[in-house]
Amino acid sequence: MSKKETYGIVVSNKMDKTVTVAVKRQVAHKKYKKIMIKTNKYYAHDDSNQCQIGDRVKIQETRPLSKNKHWNVIELIKK
Repeated sequence: MSKKETYGIVVSNKMDKTVTVAVKRQVAHKKYKKIMIKTNKYYAHDDSNQCQIGDRVKIQETRPLSKNKHWNVIELIKK
C-alpha cells in the first residue's frame, strides 16, 4: 500500500520541526458543477527546520507523529 503524496505551500513555520502546509485542489460543485478551489491545511514534520513561509513542498502521509501531525515533508521544491 503506497502512501499519499501531495504538493502544497508552507503558510506557517512558527512551531519547532513542524510546518503548516496549505494544499489547494479543484472540485466541481455537486449540483451546479462550478469549479471551486478547496483548501486543506496539514501539519507536516520538517526535521531540519529548513522550510520558510511561501515555499512549495511535497508532503507524504505517515504514521501519527502527534495529535494533529500525520504528514512528512519529503522535498523542498521551490524556495
